[in-house]
Amino acid sequence: MNELLKMTAHQIKEGKFDKVILAIGSCEAHGQHLAEGCDTIVSYELSKQVADRVPGMLVLPPITVGYSGHYDTFPFTLTFDYETMIHVIYDIVESVLRNGINKIFLMNGHDGNIAPIEIAARKIKEKYPDARIASLPEWWVIAGKLVPEGTFKVWNGLGHAGEGESSIAYHLFPQWCEPDQATCVVPDHLPEHVDIKWDFAEITDTAQTGDATIATAEKGKLMNDCLVDAVVKDIEELEKTGWNYNTSHCATKLK
Repeated sequence: MNELLKMTAHQIKEGKFDKVILAIGSCEAHGQHLAEGCDTIVSYELSKQVADRVPGMLVLPPITVGYSGHYDTFPFTLTFDYETMIHVIYDIVESVLRNGINKIFLMNGHDGNIAPIEIAARKIKEKYPDARIASLPEWWVIAGKLVPEGTFKVWNGLGHAGEGESSIAYHLFPQWCEPDQATCVVPDHLPEHVDIKWDFAEITDTAQTGDATIATAEKGKLMNDCLVDAVVKDIEELEKTGWNYNTSHCATKLK
């Protein structure tokens, strides 16, 4: 057992944990077909699988609300503001450090949390330089790079509650999904090279983008397994060096 929520103080002490993993999610509409807590559930389920394979890793309770102001048009969005989100992440990480653990992995499940995670981590490093923080900020992007070419048919599986996210949801929690409510909305006027800072209602009227109609649990399992394998592998590599990032000087010398 390694879920803090379900453990006694005695079990935690006997567990001899030296690292933690924190899932960071949200609560907002994911199309009409996925649970509003999709981001939280996915990141927490991935976190538990990683911890099951990494000795000494404690799974913290997930952060179930994130920054979701850009999804507020659709029901039933809960959101922190950016400053609150930064403080929530910071305070939890600081609590971990006060408990004597300085190896921290952040498993993010939501786009609105990317900036707060970056700021909170930087602030922690300023005050606690011995803290070691790693994160998976965009699992949905990494998954598209890990699965075999051709797995996704539309938009490389991307989108909010699109082909990729819907697939992993169907794999992890089909009981909280309604596939018959899935839609396909692919914005076709987005520029190729620059980033548009949109409100979600500007690019969809269904609270969903991408093609959720072709999502499958089989694709979801493939994504799940690739992601867990990749994170476990990277943590194992970090463990070999004690999470120290120093490297040798290059052999090439300036002339």
